Amino acid sequence: MFKGSLPALITPFKNGEVDTKAFQEFVEWQISEGSHGLVPCGTTGESPTLSHEEHKLVVELCIEAAAGRVPVIAGAGSNSTLEAIDLAKHAKSAGADAVLVVSPYYNKPSQEGLFRHFEAINNAVDIPIIVYNIPPRSVVDIQPNTMARIAGLPNVVGVKDATNDLARPLRETNLIGRDWCMLSGEDGTAIAYLAQGGSGCISVTANVAPRLCSMMHEAWQKGDMDRVRDLNESLMPLHDAIFCEPSPAPAKYGASLLGKASDQVRLPLAEASEIARTRMKDAMKALDLI
Repeated sequence: MFKGSLPALITPFKNGEVDTKAFQEFVEWQISEGSHGLVPCGTTGESPTLSHEEHKLVVELCIEAAAGRVPVIAGAGSNSTLEAIDLAKHAKSAGADAVLVVSPYYNKPSQEGLFRHFEAINNAVDIPIIVYNIPPRSVVDIQPNTMARIAGLPNVVGVKDATNDLARPLRETNLIGRDWCMLSGEDGTAIAYLAQGGSGCISVTANVAPRLCSMMHEAWQKGDMDRVRDLNESLMPLHDAIFCEPSPAPAKYGASLLGKASDQVRLPLAEASEIARTRMKDAMKALDLI
């Protein structure tokens, strides 16, 4: 259902507020550069510090700017099940193609609690659901047997896997089947994930190198492994730089170098340090991005 390079979009700010003009221009640029889908209001979009009104506005702006040219997977996660349902309902009414729902963070639910969380969202909203499994941020890990239970829910179609466990996609495929849509959540291991049965990557790096990321996935789909290897190797320094400090500060600095957005982030995040800025500049220059 979803494949290729799908950027987890930054949310540009101006004077502390959502820069709606810059955001829609950024969406237009992403599509023109070949991105295969868009993911607003994820972690990279600073969803934890967006108000509910801002979150819904950003989703609406993305859908409006995309105008059906590429799929929009709207972030709709929360550690409150009722809040996640509300965000998913809004995404459905706004015209999103799917929602990305992160495993509940901070609450530290059991595997049964995780299943019931996704079951409740599935039962409340008729929209395709991508489960977002990211143990480093949410503390809990959706185990393969639990993921198989969740995959049995009618609206659940796939996973964004940020476990960095490259055996996980094979285990999930064996439990769920090959129709399970598996998207990597780790830029540095995205190609290895594809080799284990994945179909794409929800990417942070694509915020600053969308064309290179989309070209790499298209080369994979065509079976051009020499091209894949060359692009994958050349992008690795940028992957490392963009995650050298808490995301999305380095990505936003990179976008500012491209003239696409300011480098402003919201507290408790801080702007990229001078060390991170130097790393981003060097990596982007090496790729002729700036």
